[in-house]
Amino acid sequence: MAHHVTSHDIPVNGEHLDSSKISKLKTISLAVMVLGGLLSIYLLFLAPKSQQGSYAYSWVFALFYFFTLALGGCFWTLLHNVSNSGWGTSVRRVMENLGSVFPWLSIFAIPLLCPNVQHYLFEWMNTHRKVGGDISLMTLTTEWLAGSWNWVLNGFRYLFTGETVPMASTMAERLHHADHLLFNKHWFMNLPFWYFRTVMFFAALGYVIYRLRKLSTAQDTDPNPGTVHLFKARRRAAAFLPILALTVTFAAFDWLKGLDYTWFSTMYGVYIFAGCAINSMAVIIITVFLLRRAGYLKHVVSAEHFHIMGKLLFAFTVFWAYVTFSQFFLIWYANITEETKYFLIRNTEGWNTASIALVILHFVLPFVVLLQQWLKKKPYLLSAVAIYMLLVHALDLYIAVIPERGISLGNIDHKTFGNIAVTIPNAWVGDVLAFVTIGAGFVFFYLRALTQHALYPHRDPRILESANLSN
Repeated sequence: MAHHVTSHDIPVNGEHLDSSKISKLKTISLAVMVLGGLLSIYLLFLAPKSQQGSYAYSWVFALFYFFTLALGGCFWTLLHNVSNSGWGTSVRRVMENLGSVFPWLSIFAIPLLCPNVQHYLFEWMNTHRKVGGDISLMTLTTEWLAGSWNWVLNGFRYLFTGETVPMASTMAERLHHADHLLFNKHWFMNLPFWYFRTVMFFAALGYVIYRLRKLSTAQDTDPNPGTVHLFKARRRAAAFLPILALTVTFAAFDWLKGLDYTWFSTMYGVYIFAGCAINSMAVIIITVFLLRRAGYLKHVVSAEHFHIMGKLLFAFTVFWAYVTFSQFFLIWYANITEETKYFLIRNTEGWNTASIALVILHFVLPFVVLLQQWLKKKPYLLSAVAIYMLLVHALDLYIAVIPERGISLGNIDHKTFGNIAVTIPNAWVGDVLAFVTIGAGFVFFYLRALTQHALYPHRDPRILESANLSN
């Protein structure tokens, strides 16, 4: 800071992003989203089956990438309020705006609800539909509810007596004969519950970020803001945190691990969460840098804020490495076939090079760079690192999703997709198209959020504390 910031330096009505400055970018983003969306509808539902199956995986990869960024915005908003953060007040609105994109991503999740797309992605659903094809949806739902309750009762019964009672349902009995592993997971992996969870991801966490953002922006126009809004936000954020934890965990299970229901890892949800935290902070850093470069936030954001955001970027980079290595080490040490298959696929052919590169690119290089204190206080350098982290995050999720494509499609329909392979030639074109389409939508809704309210909570009692940050 060039000088000590006082209330005279804070505009009475705050700072608002001039929508005319970004109107062209918004228009381009909207146009790309619409055109890409129309082409994607064709590829997902009307194109030859070979293209439909391949593009379904492209869509999941792109959707989950931007899903993690918006989800991370929700996380930082909740963490800021729960921890009563003073330093983060200046950038809190950016966190809220990033999180507010989350419910809009439900538009891009609609294809995942369609059986035509699910057929290529989730093999377990094909088994469910095959063995339960003549059972009505109402009956399936009733059996699932009864079965879930039976699993709870069986748990208590086993604790006290060491005995269990088999589930009594037509669907469960058929699954028992068709696929015993899927039968054991029936209480969780069943169609009614899967649809319910997918809807609740967006409904529940979307409501959370909407309420917190509304409470924050209401403070901007309250004639007597005081601390009422702060305490309300803290209480609600504390209550809402479990919703975030459930969303990130089960979305990872349902959309990514569900691509191969025979594989399991107890650390997968935490691994995905680490990626959310890192890369959403990267987006926040880049956004704040660009806003300051455009002439905004000059009095409330300094190099000290970038220093703290850089430290958080560094901390979660280390956390990601710890969780990722722990997951690999435990699976390698146990050497169980159902677990090691995940890494065997990703250590075959060119995927082996990508997996090794990920260790260096996602951990070693950013670890060494972010150790430098001086660099974290240089906004333009830290922003360059943030852009880099977003690129390697794409590689991280690409390795998590795409190698499964050739394996699953070969299993589902050998005649259409050919022999089982870990790589499908030229499929990367669809990956780029899906990424650009959903990315354009993400940018559009994010820019829209940035222009709706003041860029920072100028009437928050802690704004001066944050503006004069020193660490």
